Amino acid sequence: MSNFKQFEKYVLLFLIMNFNDAFSQESWSKILPNIGTLSSPRVTDLNNDGVGDIILGAGRYEFMACDSAVVALNGKNGDLLWKVKAKDQMFGSATLKDVNNDGVKDIFIGGRSAQLMAIDGSTGKVIWKFKVPKNQKNQWFNFYNPQFIADQNEDGFEDIIVSNGGDVNAAPYDTDRPTGYLAIIDGENGDLISRAPMPDGKETYMSISVLPSESNTKKNIIYGTGGETVGGALFITSLEEVLKGDLSGSIKLDKSKSKGFVGTAVWVDINMDRIPDIVTNSADGRLLAFDGKSYEKIWSVQIPNTEAYGAVAVGNFNGDLIPDFFVSYAEGVWPDLEWSKQIMVNGSNGVIEFEDSLGYYQMSSPVVADVNNDGIDEAIITMNYKETDKYFLTYYHVNLAIIDFTINEVRFWKVNYPGSNIASTPWIGDLNNNGFADIIFVHGSNNRKVYKFDGVQVNRILTGIPLSKKIKWGSYMGSNYDGVFEKLEGEN
Repeated sequence: MSNFKQFEKYVLLFLIMNFNDAFSQESWSKILPNIGTLSSPRVTDLNNDGVGDIILGAGRYEFMACDSAVVALNGKNGDLLWKVKAKDQMFGSATLKDVNNDGVKDIFIGGRSAQLMAIDGSTGKVIWKFKVPKNQKNQWFNFYNPQFIADQNEDGFEDIIVSNGGDVNAAPYDTDRPTGYLAIIDGENGDLISRAPMPDGKETYMSISVLPSESNTKKNIIYGTGGETVGGALFITSLEEVLKGDLSGSIKLDKSKSKGFVGTAVWVDINMDRIPDIVTNSADGRLLAFDGKSYEKIWSVQIPNTEAYGAVAVGNFNGDLIPDFFVSYAEGVWPDLEWSKQIMVNGSNGVIEFEDSLGYYQMSSPVVADVNNDGIDEAIITMNYKETDKYFLTYYHVNLAIIDFTINEVRFWKVNYPGSNIASTPWIGDLNNNGFADIIFVHGSNNRKVYKFDGVQVNRILTGIPLSKKIKWGSYMGSNYDGVFEKLEGEN
């Protein structure tokens, strides 16, 4: 790159990252007291004012009821539109679909203590809540992120497939854990249609990724078993097998003796055969890619002395038109995870092309956008830092980092909020359709403690980034919230 071109990029990036100072009336921050969140924000226009609004799962500590377990905030100013109560944390990130035909998308979200609910997006009224069948008491645990599938019981409504598992009361190194399930739920009323236990009898913490298909026999559902201290495996199955309640026909893609598979998988074509392949993390610090047709391993990357619980971010980071991957790992062994390590991997061959250690570990995932409009994507990730004053008191603050892989440069947004982020992935997109990107950025407001559920700060940041193309990986599980990376029309 010429010195002039590099100078242009630095100037543009500086202007963009300081743009919100001049247009602060468009940006806002709101603190929601007495709650915390592990959820990533979702955006849709709930009040028909032309501006996207923010939906977030929240709660208090485990097994504590909360009157603000799902909240919707006005995208214009951060004011509360509605809130929904729950008996335990709603830690999931919402799936959105208009099921009552009022022109506004409704909210489908899961959480602890077998909570899965559908909420009217316009009013905040609960449409349905999942009820545990009487003969299955004490067999249901966390609901992870649901995905919509075709109507399975011919009632005229699309239905839901979702994973359930993870006993929070299990001792860390107790390998005798309750079996996890894949479940199909009636999209109209929340009734159970079918459930299938994990084929290895293990627990599950992984939100599934479903590649759309017109055939129930196609193996298009990625799920994983195991956890922080329990080994597990990565599988692919079909809707037909879930409906039958038997996952024994699943294909095992990979396994780990000591750790499981937690971070959501991505469907993305990396071998140019027009068939989406499978890329995901394993909790033992590996990044894995599998052929979507043969299911053979394409490549594998091991990051020594790390663990991975977040999801992969997909983008064009090196300009070769084959999607690449950016991941944040934790250094250490659970539960002693403090600092983090980030890598960018060439999607065509699995070669690491960028590596750094930025911030104290948190489980949120990166998002991706072409910040400086050079045709190549940058990664955006939240960073937690702590400082100790002269009295040896510790204070936490959180920021956003932008990584430009063409020059291997890390820049920080001019925000630096007090507090820390545990697991909330930012959202980036055009909130008010003005041609410029906004960032929705969520974190805990307590600047003395990390894992505290006593205040959430939600921020809308006007970036000044002109959007010359659609953002494809602007949220947790991608801009469509489904784990499927789609190339734009005209891309190779």
